[in-house]
Amino acid sequence: MSNWKYMLLAGAVAIVPAHAFAAPKKEAPLAEVVAPAAEESEQSEATNKAAMADAKAKMQKEIDEAIKLIEKIFGVDKLPAVPPAQLALARQTTTALVPPGSLAKMVDNMYGKFFKGLMGELGGMSDLMLSIKTGVESEKIAALDDKSKAAIADLFDPHRAQREEQVTNVIKPLITEALGDMEGPMRNGMAYAYGRKFSAQQLTEMNAFFATPTGKAYADEWMALQADPEVMLAMVKAVPPLINKFMDRGPEIEGKLKDLPKERQLSDLSDAELAKLAKLMKVDVKVLKEQRDQWNTPVEETDTIEAAADGAFADDSATAAADAAASAADAAGDWDPAYDRENWSEADRTRVEELEASASEASSAAYDAEQAAIANARKKPTSRK
Repeated sequence: MSNWKYMLLAGAVAIVPAHAFAAPKKEAPLAEVVAPAAEESEQSEATNKAAMADAKAKMQKEIDEAIKLIEKIFGVDKLPAVPPAQLALARQTTTALVPPGSLAKMVDNMYGKFFKGLMGELGGMSDLMLSIKTGVESEKIAALDDKSKAAIADLFDPHRAQREEQVTNVIKPLITEALGDMEGPMRNGMAYAYGRKFSAQQLTEMNAFFATPTGKAYADEWMALQADPEVMLAMVKAVPPLINKFMDRGPEIEGKLKDLPKERQLSDLSDAELAKLAKLMKVDVKVLKEQRDQWNTPVEETDTIEAAADGAFADDSATAAADAAASAADAAGDWDPAYDRENWSEADRTRVEELEASASEASSAAYDAEQAAIANARKKPTSRK
């Protein structure tokens, strides 16, 4: 599959349900796939509801943290106020620029024209998918005509066309509804941005333009056109030249950056500078001196520390894998009560926590050792090969 198709596939994840990416084990309607089984116990339902509520709470917490970070980075609280009259003009402007259905139209432009082809890729028609299913090299499959490929895909999934239509009918209305909910907040945020960026006279002139037939036609289409296939294709085609420029000028850029002074490390600071740093950080200077001394540990000792760290990491590999699986399942919304430590035995929980503590200590020691090695290397004359 080409890089372009990979990009489309990545974008489609936002609107295509997870089951569309895998060959179904049985021919079942979508409602049967997503609905709980009839014989599911009340206890299981309660567990699922609790897990869903927990997942929503975690998501909201992460969103809240992201909002705080963005507000801090951009200093939102320090932005100048927008006069009410100017804000009213800006709201008129953004209402014209984001009329109801704008985001849905943009998504239709992005996916609508590719949806059938994309579903063909996901549904088993692509060379890659047929190669995975049959074990035949994709080069040989690529040599087949489309009619043969369709017949092969139909052998695996005779109801492929109906399934694609079902996915479209079920998912797209939900996406349209969700995007409609986003338009109000988007218009409001844009109103403040436009109110600060443009004067009252400029906003008035924009509104007069958007009131004309040509202006209204532009306002209705400008957002959707950002996702037009021609625009997207042009952007993708523009990527290689951009990357080539950086690759061709790599030595030049490296040479210019090499002349910059090296960043100082804790080991480079004098006692007086350490005292000043401790005062600024409101910590005991002893803490900083101990850390500096660790950085100055001889290289032979750092090798021993790194070896110990590697051993600890190896012992903890199973735990790390389990944690990774738990995180992946949680992110996908596929929560498994077995990952809840409250459900573990005391012995299992103690063993995992002890290994995690060892791994944390080893990681810290390995980092300190690495920094000490770097600091020692900088004190020695080096020759460029």
